[in-house]
Amino acid sequence: MTTTTETGASSKPAKKVAHLTPKQRSLLGKEARARVPRASHADFEPARDRPDPVSLLERQAVSRVPELVPIRYGRMLVSPFTFYRGAALIMASDLARTPASGLTTQVCGDAHLSNFGLFASPERSMMFDVNDFDETLPGPWEWDLKRLAASVVIAGRDQSFSKKDCAVGAKAVGTSYREEMRRLAASGNLDVWYSHVDIEEIIAGLTAQAGRQKSKAATQAAAQMASKASSIVAKSRTKDSLQAQDKLTEVVAGRRRIVSDPPLIVPLAELSAEHQPDALLESLQQMVHSYRRTLQTDRRHLLEGFELVDVARKVVGVGSVGTRAWILLFQGRDGDDPLFLQAKEAESSVLEEFVGKSQYANHGERVVAGQHLMQAASDIFLGWQQAEGLDGVTRDFYVRQLRDWKGSFDVEGSIPKGLATYAGICAQALARAHARSGDRIAIASYLGSGATFDDALADFAESYADQNERDYDEFKKAVADGRIRAESGL
Repeated sequence: MTTTTETGASSKPAKKVAHLTPKQRSLLGKEARARVPRASHADFEPARDRPDPVSLLERQAVSRVPELVPIRYGRMLVSPFTFYRGAALIMASDLARTPASGLTTQVCGDAHLSNFGLFASPERSMMFDVNDFDETLPGPWEWDLKRLAASVVIAGRDQSFSKKDCAVGAKAVGTSYREEMRRLAASGNLDVWYSHVDIEEIIAGLTAQAGRQKSKAATQAAAQMASKASSIVAKSRTKDSLQAQDKLTEVVAGRRRIVSDPPLIVPLAELSAEHQPDALLESLQQMVHSYRRTLQTDRRHLLEGFELVDVARKVVGVGSVGTRAWILLFQGRDGDDPLFLQAKEAESSVLEEFVGKSQYANHGERVVAGQHLMQAASDIFLGWQQAEGLDGVTRDFYVRQLRDWKGSFDVEGSIPKGLATYAGICAQALARAHARSGDRIAIASYLGSGATFDDALADFAESYADQNERDYDEFKKAVADGRIRAESGL
């Protein structure tokens, strides 16, 4: 049997889905536990034929903008934690040799502490969730959890936290994930789909917690966390396209233009002096038209009310530096009705060589599909496109709003108690994301009700933090020896 599309073409038969009972799904988890004991997740030993970490970074650089690669290296050079943020491929290579239960979900692929944050839902409520999906693919749920737990220890060490504090933070990842997955396993499908991390509830809980502490130090810590979270939420609500327009643009000859700030922000006209800017803008209009077709009908209609007026290349993040990212300024009703979109290049996921290629021909669509699966709510302008660059090469992109109440927590400036609390919240969001696409009952059954997995995860995190420091030292040596060039301070 085949299905017919709107254009009349035949598509492949719909995939038949098996529907197991909760008891059967629970048994899958217990069988996986027998094959791969939970305590085995503590193990990490670098393989004898482990690839040189700097070589892996150099391999990634081949497809990136050459003049931006030194900026990426400069940002990674700041600390072991910033190095870790850019080392997703290195860790994926290591994780491929670690134990895995065989239970798969849609995974983030780069679930470190700084890839969680705040953003606005379509209903204009504040959400907290995973917010980076460049590497998303179906894969072992343990890989996301191990990357998150290791990032806790690395971030703690960067701030000179004690070994005990780092271990508490890493274990909080396992405990929070396990308990949330257990809760979701007992919930109905729709309840899981609609569940989300309520940041206002978390702030209220921290405030109440401050009033219940027995010591002055604990009271101050809880109050500090509540106050800091409230401040971040309030600041996030000011980050929108109007604020971006005030910060990133100026009026030139009566027309709104993105301000040049090379090499971090370079308007399109400056990147291609030999072309006519107006002609290039017209070409980009056609690309936007193509992207619009990937949106829901109502959102496509909304976007059609905005006119594209300027474009610039923008350097973003740490690991993403060197990939092509554009900011697009649109104008709606008038000059006080701006919309900023970001078109970010989507390359193949770092996980592909270890878990198999994506089912999507366009990596922008891969990112969007993964984000829709994992996030409780996604940007209304989230879509994808394929575009030819100034160099004549066609590349995949995904598109989203540049700023829509987006906010992040200052991982580097946290206190030990705050780091553990934040790590637990991130793990809770990750469990909900995995439960939407994977077998939550089987995963919960595998994890069980005890702390065996939590302890193993904390041990792994400490061992991998040691490996990250060794890799960071190798990276610093490569810079010092002139093997690679890093440009700091940008």
